[in-house]
Amino acid sequence: MRGFRFALVRAARSRSRAELHTVQRHRPSDLAQRFSHSASAPARPSFGIAFDIDGVILRGRSPIGGTPRAIRRLYSEEGTLKIPFLFLTNGGGVPEHRRALELSQLLGVNISPKQVVHGHSPYRELVKRFEDDLIVAVGKGEPAVVMSEYGFRLGKLGKQTVTCLRKCTHHMMFIQSELKECLLSAILLIGEEIYRYSVTSCLLVDFLGLKKGINLLCILQLMILNTRINDHPLKYTSYGKPNPFVFKNAANILEKLVLSMYPNSQTSMEVKDCQFSTIYMVGDNPKVDINGAMKAGHPWSSVLTRTGVFRGKDNDPQFPADAVVDTVEDAINYILEKECVQ
Repeated sequence: MRGFRFALVRAARSRSRAELHTVQRHRPSDLAQRFSHSASAPARPSFGIAFDIDGVILRGRSPIGGTPRAIRRLYSEEGTLKIPFLFLTNGGGVPEHRRALELSQLLGVNISPKQVVHGHSPYRELVKRFEDDLIVAVGKGEPAVVMSEYGFRLGKLGKQTVTCLRKCTHHMMFIQSELKECLLSAILLIGEEIYRYSVTSCLLVDFLGLKKGINLLCILQLMILNTRINDHPLKYTSYGKPNPFVFKNAANILEKLVLSMYPNSQTSMEVKDCQFSTIYMVGDNPKVDINGAMKAGHPWSSVLTRTGVFRGKDNDPQFPADAVVDTVEDAINYILEKECVQ
């Protein structure tokens, strides 16, 4: 009997040593797998957000309602960006880095210049196109500073020397003397569309010698007048909302923003199409913000606030949004709840 028990003990010990050897053989890879899982970067968000500024985030220079508190929910406790978002506005007149600094101070978070897209931001891509041409930059704010930061040679537009810098009402513009004798390639307008009527009127009256007080039809009449100066008339192109191009450009910027937030999630070579399942456009203007998101199509979804242009009780009948809320704080609550983000 003792011999039988001894044989059982020896067999048990042999099994224990074999099992221990098996565990030790697999343990390093198991530990590495657990370490790799714990050390891996968090999954990148499947959605992004674009906010209009005036009437949504700010009224003048004051944040609307609980906007700062709401925006902080898009950041981690350490202050790093957690949810990719940007500001998409037709306004501007100042460089993007200056607007980013202003927003950072007003909202109490760190806003990167990459997160600010003005209506004139696409002009940066036109520098080479008009490198040797005469152009006029006109608008509200500081067009000279904006255009020079984009790379335009203000002071020497094309090969012509700008001999006059004037103030026209609240707009600044660069012109060249004897403008009528030069071939004008482009007039780049800076600022909200509401200002373009007075900007164009001012340009025509002050620099093309028209009689003051004449009834002008904004850009259309400028194009007609320009045919008297150039062989080829100017063609009007809008680079602001609701142009679908603006939303496609914003989606690309959000993608690059995500790659900087999560550099290990995928390489830039792998980004071919929009990787977001949804991009939310939060705005107050149905004709501009909501209409633009509708024209852009997937993956854009629209959220309409009642803090600016739109004040209706129900949805806008002409350009209905996917959701209607009172404030941007409600919009962020709606988005995070829909995306199951705490």
